[in-house]
Amino acid sequence: MGCCLRQLQLFSTCMAFSLGASVGTWKGAIGNWSMFIWCFCFVLTLLILIVELCGLEGHFPFSWDNFLITCNCYSALLCLSASIIYPIIYVQLLSNSHDWDRTIISTAFSCIAFVAYAMDVTWTRAQPNIITGYMATVPGLLKGLETIVACVIFVFLSNTSLYLHQPALEWCVAVYSICFILSSVAILLNLGKCDNRLSIPFSIFQLVLTLLSVLLYTTALLLWPLYQFNEELSRQPQRSSDVNCSSGLPTSVCTWDQQLAVVSLTAINLLIYVTDLVFSARLNFNSS
Repeated sequence: MGCCLRQLQLFSTCMAFSLGASVGTWKGAIGNWSMFIWCFCFVLTLLILIVELCGLEGHFPFSWDNFLITCNCYSALLCLSASIIYPIIYVQLLSNSHDWDRTIISTAFSCIAFVAYAMDVTWTRAQPNIITGYMATVPGLLKGLETIVACVIFVFLSNTSLYLHQPALEWCVAVYSICFILSSVAILLNLGKCDNRLSIPFSIFQLVLTLLSVLLYTTALLLWPLYQFNEELSRQPQRSSDVNCSSGLPTSVCTWDQQLAVVSLTAINLLIYVTDLVFSARLNFNSS
């Protein structure tokens, strides 16, 4: 079962990458992100398959099953993000192009890859005597989602003209970076089995980090739209006021759309952090 799923993962990510490359999606930031995801997942899955075929799982100084669950969970979340963002951008941009059908098929293979990785996680967890990895738990999945949504925000922020020379907007970028680091630290501490070395329980530590992230993201959600869509600050309050949005350039996202994408993703990630905070608080309350 595991080998068949690996082959499906390899085939679907390879097809998604190949079809995406054939329509030139690497020319845009979102295209680069999607292409990176499909390429990264393909290479990672190929390495895992080689290790399993050669019987080298026992030669690593860590739990191979935990490593598999972690890789498959992250691959599933990454492919999910590509399956959502890629068609939102490129199906619209290439709607009048002969490459539109290949964009749809590429998205379909990305969705297949997500399903294959999710099934792999489920199948691995169903095996007897398997210790569930941190990334397969609700807190782990939420932390993974937080980091991936932050990465998508960073993709849109690659256009530095969105925030440079605006202290409030630069603060928002700092918030995204700080919260990304905090979530990554929580994940790495748990995966590295270092959570028991803290002077406080890891659940309390994680709760504090999540609360801090919620407060920081709240400031970003307030400041970003205030300073990006305020006409008094020479910004475009409406999409029609941005001339680039009507230029019709393929594989390009206009500035106003990028600004809207960042504020939308900020709201989504804040919702994920709030869910994480509520779940962590309940876990601490029930354990006390």
